[in-house]
Amino acid sequence: MPKIALSHLETAILLALLISVVLGVVTRKTDKERLQYGMLCFARFVGTIFGLAWLMKLGHG
Repeated sequence: MPKIALSHLETAILLALLISVVLGVVTRKTDKERLQYGMLCFARFVGTIFGLAWLMKLGHG
């Protein structure tokens, strides 16, 4: 089995994608609502990732 070497950013985005898919499927009733909610969750997760990275960069100088 080949090893996959992902950076911290790639791993965080992959986790955000997987969580967004699960939240979209579990919490909404129609396919359109699931897709919209999943995309919204993914956008919020990625925004949070970059926002926190930016704050850490400011904090560490």
